[in-house]
Amino acid sequence: MTFSGWPEEALDFYDGLTADNTRTYWTAHRAVYDEKVLGPMAELVEELAAEFGEAKIFRPYRDVRFSKDKSPYKTHIGATVGSGYVQLSAHGLAAGDGMYGMAPDQLDRYRQAVASDRTGRELEELIAVIEKTGIGVSGRDTLKSAPRGYPADHPRIGLLRHKGLVAWQEWPAGAWLGTPAARDRVVTFLRTTRPMSDWLAAHVGPSTAPERAR
Repeated sequence: MTFSGWPEEALDFYDGLTADNTRTYWTAHRAVYDEKVLGPMAELVEELAAEFGEAKIFRPYRDVRFSKDKSPYKTHIGATVGSGYVQLSAHGLAAGDGMYGMAPDQLDRYRQAVASDRTGRELEELIAVIEKTGIGVSGRDTLKSAPRGYPADHPRIGLLRHKGLVAWQEWPAGAWLGTPAARDRVVTFLRTTRPMSDWLAAHVGPSTAPERAR
């Protein structure tokens, strides 16, 4: 089927789940989740995958093993498409792209590329272009000081202190969410941020370290 947006029942479902995050509520409204929330997301990422890469929808269950919050269900649905991310909640739609966190070998390659005048300036320019469209670009797990081996007065010290780099945009819920315009907003976001994700793919790439060493 063709993606045509999320109906109002999808937002109502998450309003209710936020107020009553229990198995009782989930069981009583599971059919609404499957049809009104999960169904449209599956249609959306299937359409996006052809251009942006393999898609994966995350499970609705929270991992509560190491969390003080024992609420069993996520109050949003999220999916990855290539390096991008799409999320729906009662608040509306959001999209992200980049590298949320980097393994040590990735972080080393990232810092080397940022420190280089050629590739570092290229990243700065890409970010500036993205931000001019209203999309935010921010670091993740940012150090308070310069990473070891890099001068505190480096011209790109702000980027060097990041351990992750993510572009992010949110759209408050509105009537548009129930139309194909929801797909169009995500497509525009992913196309706009793709130069940054391509830079990360080229200069950082996936971790090549053995699993035990991470």
